[in-house]
Amino acid sequence: MTEDMIPVNPDTLMQFDCNCENKCFNDCCRDLNQALTPYDVLRLKNNLGISSQDLLKAYTSLHYGPGSGLPVIEFKPNPDKGYECPFVTPQGCSVYKDRPGSCRMYPLARAITRSRQTGEIQEYFGLIEEPHCKGFGKKTGQTVKQWLKGQNVDKHNKENDKLIELISLKNRILPGKLEGAQADIFFLALYDLDEFRGQIFEQDLLKEFNIPDDILVKIKTDDQILLNFGIDWVKHRLFGIELSLGE
Repeated sequence: MTEDMIPVNPDTLMQFDCNCENKCFNDCCRDLNQALTPYDVLRLKNNLGISSQDLLKAYTSLHYGPGSGLPVIEFKPNPDKGYECPFVTPQGCSVYKDRPGSCRMYPLARAITRSRQTGEIQEYFGLIEEPHCKGFGKKTGQTVKQWLKGQNVDKHNKENDKLIELISLKNRILPGKLEGAQADIFFLALYDLDEFRGQIFEQDLLKEFNIPDDILVKIKTDDQILLNFGIDWVKHRLFGIELSLGE
């Protein structure tokens, strides 16, 4: 959390309402600096009916996080249109049902801590009250918990927390910037899922492992299982952790 955020808890009343009647409608989709998680990319490419590689080439850019040293995928906003999201329209978000987790959270921010002993996650929330947003001050009677439920954000948080766990592991074992083959492994398995699947089944990427046939079938047909497997594969390749064959 940053100093300009207002701490809130799940029972805090939001006093916030975002809708197309607000004068600021779509303003939060401009002047964009929007990072995408692997689960965001998975949802977006399936929404658009294109491959992960096509999505990444057409709509995103790659840089490295200054803190994590890991590849970071961001939307490639259009400077001629106020650096707006490539999927915003005058009517709103064209990929709304599969919009990224951070879009669902807004105007909330979320941080977590994880116990090393139990693995239990503790959530913390902050309210981002930006000048351009005119949705504040509207009493809807919704608590933070109710707001989050209405945005269907739980699934995104659950999947995105797996990435946070991976980043924490990386920073303990391999501090600094990932480069070369290590960065390629991370990018391939977490973001370029369709290429990852192709290398598994067309180039025998997993030939050194004895992967049960039922797991291979699920990896071949289910993007979510493929992504979870990719996270475990990255842990194995980068940190020497035994490959898990769970789902």
